Order: sequence, then C-alpha cells, then structure tokens
Amino acid sequence: QYSPDNVAGADGDVDPTEITFPGCSCLTSSCMVHVCSCLCHGENYNSSCLRPTDKEEEYARPVFECNTMCQCGESCHNRVVQRGLQFRLEVFKTEKKGWGLRTLEFIPKGRFVCEYAGEVLGFNEACRRIQAQTSKDSNYIIAVREHLHSGQIMETFVDPTYIGNVGRFLNHSCEPNLFMVPVRVDSMVPKLALFAATDISAGEELSYDYSGRFHNLPITNKEQKSLEEDNRLRKPCYCGSRTCASFLPWDSSLFSTP
Repeated sequence: QYSPDNVAGADGDVDPTEITFPGCSCLTSSCMVHVCSCLCHGENYNSSCLRPTDKEEEYARPVFECNTMCQCGESCHNRVVQRGLQFRLEVFKTEKKGWGLRTLEFIPKGRFVCEYAGEVLGFNEACRRIQAQTSKDSNYIIAVREHLHSGQIMETFVDPTYIGNVGRFLNHSCEPNLFMVPVRVDSMVPKLALFAATDISAGEELSYDYSGRFHNLPITNKEQKSLEEDNRLRKPCYCGSRTCASFLPWDSSLFSTP
C-alpha cells in the first residue's frame, strides 16, 4: 500500500501524524534565523538546498522545519521536506539487486530527493518482525539512532514492507549519491529525508549507505572486527563501487543470533 508519509505501526507506540510542536509566530512570508523559534538551531536551507554541516562541528545540526501550527506562509523557505517529491523518479529492475530507483532529471547537490516512509514501529515490534524473517526475505526495516550531545540515543524504526513510499526501492551503495537526515516537522518523530550528496545526472540510480555513515566516514577497526564476525549471516553487496565492502551493512542488535 502506497503512502507518501509515515503511519503508525502495528504496536501503536508512536503516532507520527500527531502534532505536538508549537508553531512559530512569524508573520513574514519566509522565516528569518534568530527570529523564528523553528530556526533557533540555525538556518536549515539555502535555495532549497540543505546547508552543509560545519566541518568543525562534532554533531550534525538538528533540522526543524516550520509546521502546521506556524503562522508563516506555505512559501516559507523553511518548508522543504514536507512538500514531498519535487523530482521525477522511476522504479526499475536492476541486474542483481532486484528493484531500484533512478532519477529522470538532474538533481543538484543538497536538494531533497525523497523520504524513507513507512510504518513507525516501537523497538519490540521492530525486533519481532526482523526475527520472523527468513534468509530469503527482503528486509526493509531501518533503525535510525541519533546520538545527542547529552549522551542519550533516540531511536526511530521505520518499516515500508507493507505500507510505504518510493524510498523502499532505494538500494545500498558503499559510495552513495544520497545521505539521510532526520528532519522534524510536527513532532519529535522525524521524517527520514534523503538529500543529494553530489550532483546527480538524469538516468543515474539513486542509493544511500544503509549503515547511515554520514559523508562516507571511514569504518573503525572495532566496527570492522564486529562485521567480520557476523559475515556468515550477512548478504552480499552488489553496488560495484571502488570501496565496496562486499557485504551489506549489518545491525546485529535487532536480530536473534544462533
């Protein structure tokens, strides 16, 4: 079942459609940084492109868009992801990776491409669904962990297996042309937004790193050792990039290992 937005999962722990954020009181056509309450962490976009994170910053800047309760207009520059698809995309059959997704037009670096939307699950339901899968089943469940400055970790689990959008057809690449950023609009439940990491030509397949590695930071020795131990349970990677890790990323915390 196609849905452009996240929906509440079977366990009902989280309702992504609930509006809990107060709106800004800006009466201008477009909100201004340091004046708008939604932009208290800084400006998010520049000409519809995501502003890059300062290389000196240890943490990525959180992204909060203006929301349903805001007094600013629909043309506000701080409304990007909530507008949905802006580019023509096509689902197609790949040679080795099953279905894939490609763009039919040029996408500039920094532009929002699509959301990874589906059922928003609680931890227990995400584990139950993953552990019920066989080795032949495709796994669409994504676990996003945001590490806060305080040391806390916020987890979001999205499953587009039964209800989802076009993002479910995106394949993994060890050198992807998209990267994922949690973007919040109406509540603390984020939209898992995918932005162009580079200029993308028409006809090019779209991909992101399933591990969530931001801007392809090199893998650590500890991570490498853990992955090698779990290779017997992992699926091969067919991305064909120069730095291909040979296997798809693996998150053992959601699986029951023998």
